[in-house]
Amino acid sequence: MEEKKRRIFTQCVLLLVIACFVSRLHASSDRTFYDSFDDAFDGRWIVSEKEEYKGVWKHSKSEGHDDYGLLVSEPARKYAIVKELDEVVNFKDGTVVLQYEVRLQNGLECGGAYIKYLRPQDAKWLPKEFDNESPYSIMFGPDKCGPTNKVHFILKHKNPKSGEYVEHHLKFPPSVPSDKLTHVYTAILKPDNEVRILVDGDEKKKANFLSGDDFDPPLIPSKTIPDPDDTKPEDWDERAKIPDPDAKKPDDWDENAPMEIPDEDAVKPEGWLDDEPEEIDDPEATKPEDWDDEEDGEWEAPKIDNPKCSEGPGCGEWKRPTKKNPAYKGKWHAPLIENPNYKGIWKPKEIPNPEYFELDKPNFEPIAAVGIEIWTMQDGILFDNILISSDEKVAESYRKTAWKPKFDIEKEKQKAEEDSSSDGLKGFQKTVFDLLYKITDLPFLGEHKSKVLDLLEKAETQPNLTIGIIISIIVVVLTILFKLLFGGKKAEPAAAVKESKKGDAADSSNGQEGTEEKEEKEEKEEKGDGGAAPRRRNTRRDN
Repeated sequence: MEEKKRRIFTQCVLLLVIACFVSRLHASSDRTFYDSFDDAFDGRWIVSEKEEYKGVWKHSKSEGHDDYGLLVSEPARKYAIVKELDEVVNFKDGTVVLQYEVRLQNGLECGGAYIKYLRPQDAKWLPKEFDNESPYSIMFGPDKCGPTNKVHFILKHKNPKSGEYVEHHLKFPPSVPSDKLTHVYTAILKPDNEVRILVDGDEKKKANFLSGDDFDPPLIPSKTIPDPDDTKPEDWDERAKIPDPDAKKPDDWDENAPMEIPDEDAVKPEGWLDDEPEEIDDPEATKPEDWDDEEDGEWEAPKIDNPKCSEGPGCGEWKRPTKKNPAYKGKWHAPLIENPNYKGIWKPKEIPNPEYFELDKPNFEPIAAVGIEIWTMQDGILFDNILISSDEKVAESYRKTAWKPKFDIEKEKQKAEEDSSSDGLKGFQKTVFDLLYKITDLPFLGEHKSKVLDLLEKAETQPNLTIGIIISIIVVVLTILFKLLFGGKKAEPAAAVKESKKGDAADSSNGQEGTEEKEEKEEKEEKGDGGAAPRRRNTRRDN
């Protein structure tokens, strides 16, 4: 009997071991790429050898943890590093999940913390020459500088008609969390053309790749475009109203009459000091010992207000005050009438778009490497737990086991610091700000989102202005909402839309909008203006 029980127990243990092995094998097959950075990145990741990328990457612990990550160690530098995948990721196989953690340990005022998922090397790039021109399929992650504050999702898609690659930006992406905690960013690409953006496991944005409302420019071009060769006829009149040709200026209309005239009824106040100047030399001023008349000119004492003027009704020459001229009418203009020749606003005729194509699903380029190519003014940016998977549950499990414990510790520490501090936001104010930051992710804010975020950040750093700023934000949000409900924005002309698309494609050619302008400014400041030292100014005040 005992022997039989032992056999049954042994069989159960064996089955359990086999089940665990199969489970781990299955999980491994669902994980195309994963790097926890527990081991040093040397030999696995390749640092760009391009001269402009001088930033030093370090294998470093996250502050307050024993967990290692890939650290941006210096401020105001360009960084580039890449890791080739052992297996190319093909989007045609089903769901693809892109996920990674990043901690902005010193905050982020101007810089990027995004990842580029690069195309195979037959796209003419080399790991050691990795830079902002290296061809990528998807760019995903935080970017913040000036008015830019977003979690990018950019798809670089090939137009099958023209053969050109076009960057398609997700519209109204979520904003970047404003704290210094570890956050996990997830992009889930589904075979039904859906893409979902998660921040800390919470869905912040859902979109469809083929929807013109979700990506700019749309993946599917318009069927027609304005004819570039069409020109407006010379006799086309776009003036809705014109000056009345039969109108005449009235005989009593004086165009030369001044707007104001002296008030003849005004009387000079009694006791007015006509002979006293309004300003006098400062009696306490003395000539500086190092003053050189030949070098600096003749020294004159600075002027101050004449104290006698404040004791009486006034000083100096008295002049009559002016009043509105009742005879003033200004320049005469003929009244406007309806233009009998008005033809409306001219638009070029529409022609078939030679670059139009139909699409059932995006032609995703395969991913052959993962790269980080950023420019940032802040150091302390720590990347960790980079994952590419075909299973949402695998990504979820990493969020629970790798990210959540760290985040909870950091959150508790942050809460303790806030409770112990006498300044900053507490209690009700903190709740209000959390709610307002969530409101900024609402799509209807559109182009006003960056302004609202700037106001929020100012309110957090200046508690004495908090109430006023919160009221301003509420007014802005309500104003936009009322405009949407009772007076929607008119659709843009097709020509304007086309020009806008061209501008967007050019502005985002390297996927680093928001940081490039700052970079050029910094380079100019480094060069300096030079020149001789300025002359010392005379303290004399010109009248």
